[in-house]
Amino acid sequence: MAMQTKPETASSTPNYLVPFIIVTALFGIFGFLTSLNNQLVGKLKQTFALGYGQAMLVTAAWFLAYLVFSVPSGKLIEWVGYKKTMIISLFIMVLGALAFIPAANSVSFPLTLCAVFLLAIGVCALQTSANPYAAILGPESSAAMRVNLAQAFNSAASALAPVVATTFILTNASKTGTPTEQAHMLITPYIVIAAALFVLGFIVMGLHLPTVNLTRNFRPSDANAFNRRSIWSYPHVVLGMIGIFFYVGEEIALAAIGVRFAQEQGIDDVKIAGFLVTVYYLLIMIGRFAGSALMTKFKPQKLLVGLGFFGILLMLIGMLTSGPVAVGCLVFCGLANSIMYPTIFALGIAELGPLTSEGSGVITIGNVGGAVIPPLFGLIADHMGIQHAFVLVIICYVFVAYYGLSGYKPSRAKAA
Repeated sequence: MAMQTKPETASSTPNYLVPFIIVTALFGIFGFLTSLNNQLVGKLKQTFALGYGQAMLVTAAWFLAYLVFSVPSGKLIEWVGYKKTMIISLFIMVLGALAFIPAANSVSFPLTLCAVFLLAIGVCALQTSANPYAAILGPESSAAMRVNLAQAFNSAASALAPVVATTFILTNASKTGTPTEQAHMLITPYIVIAAALFVLGFIVMGLHLPTVNLTRNFRPSDANAFNRRSIWSYPHVVLGMIGIFFYVGEEIALAAIGVRFAQEQGIDDVKIAGFLVTVYYLLIMIGRFAGSALMTKFKPQKLLVGLGFFGILLMLIGMLTSGPVAVGCLVFCGLANSIMYPTIFALGIAELGPLTSEGSGVITIGNVGGAVIPPLFGLIADHMGIQHAFVLVIICYVFVAYYGLSGYKPSRAKAA
C-alpha cells in the first residue's frame, strides 16, 4: 500500500523546501527548551537542597505532559491542521515561560514544576505536529531521512542549551547564595524565552505552510478495513511508542546527570562539565547528519540496531572504568543516540495513511519516558552510585535494538 503526499492546490511537482526549513527551525525550538530543562536539575538540587531523585522530578514534570497531551495534540491536528497547531503550541509555551516568574518570586519547587509542565504542554503539541509534518513533506521512502535531518538541527539547538545554562543559570549554583537569590536567576532567561516565542508565533502565523493530505491507493475493501482498525491495533506503532519511551528516558537521564558525573570523575569546573554535555548533544547532531546520508545506502532499521549495540558497549565500559574514560563513554552515547528518536518515529508512523496524525500522537506518548526513567535513574544513583545506574540505560538500548531488528515491521493484518 503506497502513501504519497500532495497539497490541497494541485501541483505536479510540489516544492516543500521552504516549509521543511520552517519546520526544521521549530525542531530547534523544542530541542533547546527540552535540553535547557534538563540542565535545571543541578540548579534546583542546589536551590531546594534536594537529592538526585527529587531533582529529577523536573524532567518528570516535563515529560508527564506528553502522557497527558500527546493524543489530544494528535486530535488537535485533525481539527485545525498542522500550522494552527504549531501556532497554538508556541503561545502555550509563552505562558509556560512566563509562569517561571511567580514560581521564582515565591521560591517554590511545586510552582516551578507547574511552570515546567505548562511549558512542556506547548512543546508536546509542537513536537506532535512537527515530526509527522516533516515526515510527510515528500515520499514515504525518504521519511526517516527527512526526520533525521530535521532532528539534527534539534540537536544543534540542544547543544546550545548547556552553554546558556552554565553561563546564565548554573554559574553560581555551587557558590554561596540564598535560595531566593538562586531562584531569581531563572527569571531573566525565561522572560527572554517568552518574548522570543511570542514573536515566533506571529511569524509562523504569517507564513504560508501548505496543507498536506495523505492519500492511499486502496481498494474500497482495504479502505473500509483500514478505517475500522484502532490505531492501538498496529503493533509497530505501539512498539514504537515503547521504543521512544526507553530512548527519551535514557537520553534525558544521561544529559541531566552529565555535569554531576563529570564532576564526580574529577572535572571540577562546572563550565567544562557543561561543555562536555554540549559535546554530547553535538555528537547527536553529527550522527543525525551522518545518518541522513547513510540512509541513502543502508536501511534505517539496520542503523538503529547497530547504534543500539554501540550504546550498550559504551555503558558497559563506562561502568567498569573511571575518570576521563568513563566520562567519555557517557559523552559518546550522544553518537549512539543520534538517529534513534527520528528513526523510531518515522518507522512507527509508516503505512498509516489517514491515521498518521493519530499514530504520531500515540508514539509521542512515549516521551513520558523522560518522566519515568530519569527519576528512577536518580534514585539508583542516590543509593548505588551513577555508574550502577547505567544498567538502566543498557536496558533501554536493548529494546531500541530489538525494535530495529523486528518491532518496526508494520502489521498488514486487517481488523475482523
